[in-house]
Amino acid sequence: MKSLPIVALIGQTNAGKSSLLNRLARKNIAIVAREEGTTRDNVVARVNLSSDPRHESRQILLVDTAGLKNPEDDFEASIQDQIADAIESAEIILVTVDSTKYFDDHDKNIAKSALRSKKPVFLLLNKSDRGEALPINDFRALGIPEDHIIRTSATTGAGTADLKEAILRELSKNGSFAPRSKSPRPENSALKIALIGRPNVGKSSLFNALGKKQQAIVSSRQGTTRDINRVNVRYNGKDIEILDTAGLRKPGKREVGIEKFSAIRTLAAIEEADICALLVDSTEPHSKLDQSLAGQIVEAGKGIIVVVTKTDLLAEREIENTLDEKPLNPTDIILNGLEKDFNFLPFAPVLLTSSETGKNVTKLFDLAEQIAETRTHEIKTSDLNKILREAIASHPPAGLKNTRPKPKYIVQTDTNPPWFVVHGHDLGLLHWSYKRFLERKIREFYPYIGTPIFFSFKSDNPKSADKNPPSKTR
Repeated sequence: MKSLPIVALIGQTNAGKSSLLNRLARKNIAIVAREEGTTRDNVVARVNLSSDPRHESRQILLVDTAGLKNPEDDFEASIQDQIADAIESAEIILVTVDSTKYFDDHDKNIAKSALRSKKPVFLLLNKSDRGEALPINDFRALGIPEDHIIRTSATTGAGTADLKEAILRELSKNGSFAPRSKSPRPENSALKIALIGRPNVGKSSLFNALGKKQQAIVSSRQGTTRDINRVNVRYNGKDIEILDTAGLRKPGKREVGIEKFSAIRTLAAIEEADICALLVDSTEPHSKLDQSLAGQIVEAGKGIIVVVTKTDLLAEREIENTLDEKPLNPTDIILNGLEKDFNFLPFAPVLLTSSETGKNVTKLFDLAEQIAETRTHEIKTSDLNKILREAIASHPPAGLKNTRPKPKYIVQTDTNPPWFVVHGHDLGLLHWSYKRFLERKIREFYPYIGTPIFFSFKSDNPKSADKNPPSKTR
């Protein structure tokens, strides 16, 4: 499956990059504040360049980098590394400036760095809704062609439609928006497994154990792996490529309430992979960051395995359960914690591993192959409609006072990942819980282990369809 194109927002602090990302993504993802330098790490959002949500092939990964400034210490230097990483990885670079201020030497250096990459560069004159915004002529000296200069306003949304059109036009030139195949992998292609997780969770150790050679640097220092390391192995006569990504950082104490994200290559690896192994440390409690990563994998429609690492460090002793006075061993505690913290992943298999002892390491390959085969399974339309009829008979969907949604029939339109379309009347009124109910019924018929499944709902009455356009629901 082809990765989504990456578009990077770069610029000085307080140029409005985070607000612009929120506007384009139509939701609050980046942390927006008046204080300069609030965004201390890359923040990534999926942005659909088309107003039609069915155009999955028109999505991009939009990256809001930390504000560019001179590195004064190691922490600032790491931020500069991520910005350089964004420029290197992105297909389009959006240099963002505050249009209410004259540009300075820092803005010049930013523009030069972007233009030096030989990639398409656009200059965004942000905050253009303000009366003190300067004319375009005052920014021509930055060297970016005038037809690539766009006035924008994150507050009013002005210019964002022009920006989307410009990005779409540029990516269409180089073939980035060729149709993304959701068909089964060609038989001769390698199955790609990405190891995803926080720093120091054991990704590099597992990578080495799977590859049976020291290709990654194994270190107890957090954040050792900065890039995507790759190794190709042969297992049961099949080719498998393992991707080891840079880990996510924990929120720093310096910035209370600001959640950090990894370098953009972690999310690029999720897009590239067929199956993602989400690594969680058996010796540490699960964090919101683990859950966020799991959500990213599911949103990308990838297969997922929850891999518990470092199980050799658990004390083999029974721990008293004060609730029911029954002893629980460490494995029970781990599984209970996963069930509680990842209750939105009931379909994901759990694998308890130890890279030190080799416990269950190669089972990751077996599970990945099983999931890859599962993702291509197609249910017959007759079976699907039998499932739908039985679901409606046992639990009719609720509606409003005089209107009730009426699902009529269901078809599977895609595999890898599985995608189902429900047709009917007033389906925009279906409650989200009923959609999950339908998913449970389908999984009772065929479990679709380790893979999310998606739904679209299409109403045959135009008014309902206009108010509730087809949406992707997992």
